[in-house]
Amino acid sequence: MSRNDVAKSIRVPDAPITLSTASVYPEKVPSAFEMASWLGYDGVEVMVTLDAASQDLNVLRRLSEYHQMPIKSIHAPCLIFTQMVWGRDPWGKLMRSKEIAERLGAEVVVVHPPFRWQRDYARDFETGLARMQEETDVIFAVENMFPAKARGTELGMYSPHWDPTGYDYPHLTLDTSHTAVSGSDALAMADRYGERLRHLHLADGVGIPNKDEHLVPGRGSQPCGEILERLALQGFQGHVVLEVNTRKATSRAERIEDLAEALAFARLHLAASDTWEVSASGEVSRQRTS
Repeated sequence: MSRNDVAKSIRVPDAPITLSTASVYPEKVPSAFEMASWLGYDGVEVMVTLDAASQDLNVLRRLSEYHQMPIKSIHAPCLIFTQMVWGRDPWGKLMRSKEIAERLGAEVVVVHPPFRWQRDYARDFETGLARMQEETDVIFAVENMFPAKARGTELGMYSPHWDPTGYDYPHLTLDTSHTAVSGSDALAMADRYGERLRHLHLADGVGIPNKDEHLVPGRGSQPCGEILERLALQGFQGHVVLEVNTRKATSRAERIEDLAEALAFARLHLAASDTWEVSASGEVSRQRTS
């Protein structure tokens, strides 16, 4: 086989591989832009947190311009510890996330399902999100979460559910650390998402209940590589976001090594060879070789 034949047998989609600002914690948002630029990421996802820089449009614009790192997505402040960021109103948080995304040229706002105690918000979530989607080109991508468990019993933290698959959300985010915690089949979930899969939070986990690990891909039990290869074959046009936990890094150099490893994993696997095949129903599998 010639070099040209090999090149023709590999398919690499145009999907950008970006770095979540959460991946550099406990360092701050400016460090994420700096490291993403050094390592050759295609852009940044800003997770809006208590870090003031993550909330400031002008600071984010300056960081993006200085490091030549486009901001491809905004993660709305949906976590428990960000409940007071941008006020108490969850719709206000989504509106502000959308406005910042529009002004920065970001294409996606990541949003979690409502907490069960946010009753009014949860009741109107599907219809309200649909109305907001009609008013903007920014994509609202609802993310899969996971149940909390106590003595083997599943506790309902999210409403209507931690798994958004069965609900009328036009765009979805798949998080492969969350599939580990929930004990979900990540490949099957990606298949159920179908064309609604527009955003991938790539991380690993070994499946410890109540522990969202966000390991560097390849260090856990999740089929991170296989998911990327399937998406490559399907010509995925969404985003692949490395959202990993580097808190245990003993130095900045070790943190950078972890983020370099994560990017190398994603680049290696976000390519598909012609040893994959797609059935008429859209299911993807490896061809048998003799």
